[in-house]
Amino acid sequence: MSLRIDALDLARALIRCPSVTPRDEGALDTLEAALRPLGFDCRRMRFQAPDTAPVDNLYARIGTAGPNFCFAGHTDVVPPGDIAGWTVDPFAAEVRDGRLWGRGASDMKAAVACFAAAAAGFLASHGDRMPGGSISLLITGDEEGPGINGTQAALRALAADGERLDACLVGEPTNPTALGEMIKIGRRGSLNATITVDGVQGHSAYPHLARNPIPPLVRMLAAIDATPLDDGSAHFQPSTVAFTSVDVGNPATNVIPGRARARLNVRFNDRHRGRDVVDWLHARCAETGSPYALEAEISGEPFLCPPGALVDVVADAVRRTTGREPELSTTGGTSDARFIRDVCPVCEFGMPGETAHKVDENVRVADVELLTRVYAAVLDGWFSRTGA
Repeated sequence: MSLRIDALDLARALIRCPSVTPRDEGALDTLEAALRPLGFDCRRMRFQAPDTAPVDNLYARIGTAGPNFCFAGHTDVVPPGDIAGWTVDPFAAEVRDGRLWGRGASDMKAAVACFAAAAAGFLASHGDRMPGGSISLLITGDEEGPGINGTQAALRALAADGERLDACLVGEPTNPTALGEMIKIGRRGSLNATITVDGVQGHSAYPHLARNPIPPLVRMLAAIDATPLDDGSAHFQPSTVAFTSVDVGNPATNVIPGRARARLNVRFNDRHRGRDVVDWLHARCAETGSPYALEAEISGEPFLCPPGALVDVVADAVRRTTGREPELSTTGGTSDARFIRDVCPVCEFGMPGETAHKVDENVRVADVELLTRVYAAVLDGWFSRTGA
């Protein structure tokens, strides 16, 4: 008897688990309980780097041969924020007005449920067994957090055990408003920097007895703002710099502060590596001739999965299932695909993201069924193409 998974029921069960990073609250148990009856071998992995909370992850695989097609995603969610602002209980998984409501509906518990339902449908169409190759799910509880104890740690552990992924589809919410609009084939790099200028504190009535750090800092920010990093590349928009904070910590109106600090975020395309961007920031600051300190943290390098076997299969599945021609895009923030790209070809396709991380997060019920069909078509197309 063929086993089926109702994607909507599973999505609701996952949303009812209040799995705010790094807590799991039963989300992975719920998913594992759905996968084991299908024949998936489920491996739980817990990681805890120093000074971090432990995080649970799940790697589930059916089949032992290659190629191994992996669905990747996460069951952790961002906090719901002010509950009073919600019109529904964020963890009740209410269905009304043709929509599924709750934290994680868009990002990305519905997609995780669709992974499982699509795999179940694929197996049922082949007599409840893998006809060849393997299907796996790599699901983390640390995507919305630091990302230290999640996908990248799991990939290291799997590689150490000789586990191979041949292609991966990440279920992040890629579509702006309607399912089928956009596939992410890469992501920009991201860098956070802090620029600090030290001066000498003093009375504002006697500025000659102080050294004000604000004017040199302003000149540095102006130099950064005036010089674009680039004008884009074949698959990426121009790199951007966003100033996120300028602070002197000074509550007084008659005191020249002794220190001024600015923070900024750079989203950079594939014409740069993170280290190049740091050097560029140093060059702009040095133009002013004033002393400064710059600290930078690179949270991800840019990557691209150009059109090829994986992207072609996903695009064809989206096109045939939704009737839309998907845009191949590299816009948006970072995702765990930045870790997977070092292991195998990877792209992203999931729910519309217009309500992700917002109050009253929700997705269309019809899209849950439609996304399941897209993922099933991806499996059909991939294994037909690879001959497994």
